[in-house]
Amino acid sequence: MGKNRLEAFSDGVLAILITIMVLELKVPKGDSFASLAGLLPTFVSYALSFIYLAIYWNLWEIE
Repeated sequence: MGKNRLEAFSDGVLAILITIMVLELKVPKGDSFASLAGLLPTFVSYALSFIYLAIYWNLWEIE
């Protein structure tokens, strides 16, 4: 398997992982900032996971 095919495969896998993570975000029940407070742990977890994947993806592209 060539390097280009492996890069394309890893790009596809990471894009699917990011998409699945976004699907787990829920819509808040209310329309105020207080209703967002319950979703804050989930959002922070998503943001940290996204940052981790972005760092991994960029390191993969450098090599």
